[in-house]
Amino acid sequence: MHIIDTHQHLWDLDQLPYSWTNDHPALRRNFNLDDYMAATTGLELVKSVLVEADVDEPYIRAETEHMLSLAEDPETVITGVIAAARPEYDNFPEDLEAITGRPGLKGIRRVLHTQPDHLAVTTTFMENVRSLADFGLTFDICVRSRQMAQANSLIRECPEVQFILDHCGNPDLNGGNLAEWRERIEEAAMLPNVTCKVSGIVVNTAGPDWTIDDLRPAVDHVIGSFGWDRVMFGSDWPVCTLTSTCRRWVEAVSVITEQAAEENRRKLFYENAMRVYNL
Repeated sequence: MHIIDTHQHLWDLDQLPYSWTNDHPALRRNFNLDDYMAATTGLELVKSVLVEADVDEPYIRAETEHMLSLAEDPETVITGVIAAARPEYDNFPEDLEAITGRPGLKGIRRVLHTQPDHLAVTTTFMENVRSLADFGLTFDICVRSRQMAQANSLIRECPEVQFILDHCGNPDLNGGNLAEWRERIEEAAMLPNVTCKVSGIVVNTAGPDWTIDDLRPAVDHVIGSFGWDRVMFGSDWPVCTLTSTCRRWVEAVSVITEQAAEENRRKLFYENAMRVYNL
């Protein structure tokens, strides 16, 4: 089955600083496009979406320019870029104007799981995110499960914007208490302008010894809540390598969904990404 990976990262620490990697020694090295292609060898990967990797704030423009230049290579697998931005700042419109119009740009992301919980529901943040609809850009929303209530409020206040919820809303698969997360996911699924990425959850397990049964409750719940038309596969490479290879994660999702109709699996792995990100 053809796969579009809607969530992969690249970074070169010799060129740009990613200070958050200091806390993750296994990720404190360069991960380039050749590494990604090697990690996905043997998979039917046909396209990918390159997502910003939380570069240190002064270097956001440089990261964005680099990402867009990669997407403009006619031979690359990268067919879309999700750039970093700071909707909490008054100069967000000017920053956005500087990068719009580039064919590879599909959306914006602000990593929120490292920020105060209230940031996404401040007036400036919501107003700036609301303006993305004027540019036809999506907003990837990356939160911890405890922040899902704020995420849902933001989504509700920006009905014209297409949101993508990263990493299934980050359920705590290690702690095992999923009751509140389940409720918040169901609330999010009631909002028509949000699609959920089946991505990133392997790092929320106890470690590399995770099993498919550890992942199945989260995957089943987001698919059951959002339906097959509003879910997309993502690898979260190379962050996923903290607990998994890319191939192992792909195989796990394949096994979890193996009883689904082939047309629904095509939506998850390919068709929805084409539509939602306008690839």
